[in-house]
Amino acid sequence: MMTQVGFLPEETSSFVGRRAELARLDTALATRRMTTLIGPGGVGKTRLAVRAARAAADRYPDGAWWADLSPLYDDALLLPTVSDAVGLADHTLRMPVEALCEWLSDKRLLLVLDSAEHLRAPCSHLLAELLTTSPGLTVLVTSRQPLGTRGEHAVRIQPLPVDGAPDALQLFEDRLRAGDPRAGLDAPGDRAAAADICRRLEGIPLAIELAAAGIGRHTVAQLATRIGTRFDAPVDAEDLTASRLDLLADDSLWPRRHRTLRTTIGWSHELCTPLERLLWARLTLLRTDFDEETAREVCTGGPLTPHEVDRALQGLVAQSVVQRDGTRYRMLDTLREYGRMWLAELGEERAAADRHARSFLGLARRAHEGWTGPDQITWYHTIADTHLDLCAALDHLLAHDVAGAQEMAGRVGFFWACCGHLSEARGYAQRALEAGPVEGPHRTRLQWVLGVAALLQGDFATAEKYGALCTAIALYDHDDEGMLGATYLSGLTQLMNGEPAAALEAAERVLRMTETAPPDGGPDGRRATATDCATDTTSEPGASESGACEPTVSESGACEPGASESGGDSAPLESAHRLRCRLITVFALTALGRLSESGRAAAALRRACERGGEYWTRSYADYQLALIALLQGRPEASAAHARAMLAGKHRLRDSFGIALGLDILAAAIAAQGAGAQAARVYGTGHAYWRMVGHPQRGTPELGPVREACELQARAAVGDEAYQRAFERGQADNAEVGLAAALHSDLPL
Repeated sequence: MMTQVGFLPEETSSFVGRRAELARLDTALATRRMTTLIGPGGVGKTRLAVRAARAAADRYPDGAWWADLSPLYDDALLLPTVSDAVGLADHTLRMPVEALCEWLSDKRLLLVLDSAEHLRAPCSHLLAELLTTSPGLTVLVTSRQPLGTRGEHAVRIQPLPVDGAPDALQLFEDRLRAGDPRAGLDAPGDRAAAADICRRLEGIPLAIELAAAGIGRHTVAQLATRIGTRFDAPVDAEDLTASRLDLLADDSLWPRRHRTLRTTIGWSHELCTPLERLLWARLTLLRTDFDEETAREVCTGGPLTPHEVDRALQGLVAQSVVQRDGTRYRMLDTLREYGRMWLAELGEERAAADRHARSFLGLARRAHEGWTGPDQITWYHTIADTHLDLCAALDHLLAHDVAGAQEMAGRVGFFWACCGHLSEARGYAQRALEAGPVEGPHRTRLQWVLGVAALLQGDFATAEKYGALCTAIALYDHDDEGMLGATYLSGLTQLMNGEPAAALEAAERVLRMTETAPPDGGPDGRRATATDCATDTTSEPGASESGACEPTVSESGACEPGASESGGDSAPLESAHRLRCRLITVFALTALGRLSESGRAAAALRRACERGGEYWTRSYADYQLALIALLQGRPEASAAHARAMLAGKHRLRDSFGIALGLDILAAAIAAQGAGAQAARVYGTGHAYWRMVGHPQRGTPELGPVREACELQARAAVGDEAYQRAFERGQADNAEVGLAAALHSDLPL
């Protein structure tokens, strides 16, 4: 059985009952292409969808994939969210829906869209297109109402039965013990009182969980009495003892038939302390999972000091308003919706949005500063994982603080370009530039982001335009970092257009112009440039502490395997732009056939990256070392360097880099005579190229290398065996194929 991949949420609490519903869902998923679970908020649609999708996942060779739509307050990020969910990181200029349809067209997978009720029309339109163009696609949706899509099969989910079935009572007891393992229903009358609570709450799972969380402040009997009193009282607009939120509730969102859940949430709200209620409201601005530090940044103000935020957060966890998973927290969309109504009633919406935007602008600043450093991987993942919050903050800043938006769009743009969010990187940078005047480094950075995004999308004319603009502005502003960044953008554009000599000349000139640090081994007291490193390279891979293969340079100047790169090297850390500009010299020297110089420059660049913990540029230095070794007739060393490059790019989730690395690894394996292995790796690479939406890309000199790889592999095993192995690699799930490629003893 092929290993299944996908991103289904983990179940962190017990699952109770629902055997009949699971059986109905299993049949629906096997016989229908689109099924929608409908029912009121809190009835358990999400948990049921997770369990059903996990049970059915083995039927889908391309996996089961989950997209949570609850954080989306409009449809602007619907397509990026669904694309992320299915592993698409499109690098092209196509319309996003076109790219998504093409990506799914030949796949057999299950796509789950959770909490779609607030985006019914956009979801219906999108799914109509996807189901038409992707015959192997099955869709499961959770929503309070049907979407209205043609062919939709609606399955209504009812609350848990409370008469003649133990499910609701079992859920109450499970959640009781989850809060306190010593708790139970052992005291006389407790089980009858708990059963009465479940009946009063009509078997609604969320209501039962909230009630169980209140046991810490009451006995089961007391809780039953309080709930009974509350539910027996009529709802009166003049009754000041009723929850204010009961009276504020919009009947279009909370119909009268859902009064039980609405009242239960209101009762839970009243059990909270005033500071817990305030925190509940302010937390609703967070679109994604968060940690304590983020909660403090976004919610501190007025009576909520940082210390009180911590205390109130733990109180909300104890009452099941907020869920905790390790160091991360999240709020169910039904409870977030309730909190947002309270936030509006308090008149705090603008102030809360201001705090949220300031917090994520601060995050963007810290991430930008931490790019060249030991926490680069962590920052990379943080920016990827908080994408929705960053977009929300940017939208708010564009409306209320243009200067902040311009700074933020520039600081997160390169992260987004690397993560595959090219449309957002380019779109927000363009909007920020058009929002008002911007001067200095922020302007250069925005134009640089636009150029890099255009380059990665294959729009070389636009990239060339912005490279020239960035250069002119950086010169005018006397901005060394801007000059280095502009030279990277222009140089990479020249390399892609087959102009390596021009790229090399410009990169070396700017590296000399911006030199301010102490010498790094140059013969005349300046930092060594690529052309200073003319000694022949004989680099072989050695094992670093991290497990990656890396070349090192001895005192005599020859490359040796295995020596530590960081110990005893006191050279200062270099900026990200400077490292990237040095990378241009390596690419250009390789393209010009000056392999000895290129190898030395790549090894020196790799050492500089390793000193600071920089992985992105370091991985491309590994890539160049792999290419150089291959061109010098050392395929074993080439394969080792390629695997080091792939390990780094995998940590960064850089699909474009992985695609490049798999191509060079396939060539190195083919050069060793292992034709079937090369074909399988080449097939996996093809899957990654499809993931970014491009045919094979890269600088022009890579074309002959790829052609030679295929010819060698076919000659080694014959056309039929080659095609069989290639198709296996192409059919593998991407993660599975990459994991196989990273092993030197790749199975056939």
